[in-house]
Amino acid sequence: MKIITYNVNGLRAAVGKGLPEWLAQEQPDVLCLQETKLQPDQFPAEAFENLGYKSYLFSARKKGYSGVAILTRINPDHVEYGMGIEKYDNEGRFIRADFGDISVVSVYHPSGTSGDERQGFKMIWLEDFQNYVVELTKSRPKLILCGDYNICHEPIDIHDPIRNATNSGFLPEEREWMTHFLSAGFVDTFRTLHPEKQEYTWWSYRFNSRAKNKGWRIDYCMVTKAMEPLLKDAYILNNAVHSDHCPAVLEIKEK
Repeated sequence: MKIITYNVNGLRAAVGKGLPEWLAQEQPDVLCLQETKLQPDQFPAEAFENLGYKSYLFSARKKGYSGVAILTRINPDHVEYGMGIEKYDNEGRFIRADFGDISVVSVYHPSGTSGDERQGFKMIWLEDFQNYVVELTKSRPKLILCGDYNICHEPIDIHDPIRNATNSGFLPEEREWMTHFLSAGFVDTFRTLHPEKQEYTWWSYRFNSRAKNKGWRIDYCMVTKAMEPLLKDAYILNNAVHSDHCPAVLEIKEK
């Protein structure tokens, strides 16, 4: 089972930059998208149906904002839209698809870069998100949590840890949350399998950051400890250029 997570920063724009052609080459079983920035009636369904993908979207109420989706070649047994928490579900941040005993989530964590109010919202979200998924593991222990977490965990995950230490996404309290989250029974698959690799999944559009590889690793395929024995590989596709992010991949062994 091959799962890819990708913050496309506007799905229609990414389609215009060749996303379906790229998808035809990569052929993941499940594609988790974030920042779709569209309503269901704006979704270019045909481009993905032609490749054999069924699409499940959870959009924000605000047009052109946030939104997550799961595209899959495997029929899910169940799809859960949102977390049942209105202030988050209004922003279209969480969708889950169940495939047998394995559940795949596409999640888009809030950014705090716009100021103190959204940073505060982000910190409350992080606690609520952790509580929600820990509770979820009681009924769905084989859980895969893919998405844009908007946090770099360790200095290896960011190009300039010293200068970025006061920036949202690498604040001490965000990094501490990630440490607590992992210790609560979750696994950062890329870092577990590649402890020394310094690769990124996001680059600012400013200052020619991508060409200089001045990036951040903020997109993760997290799994529960129950999934750890099934890990085959995890890697980053930094040649994909449909967005300011690039995809992260998780490969799961056959049971």
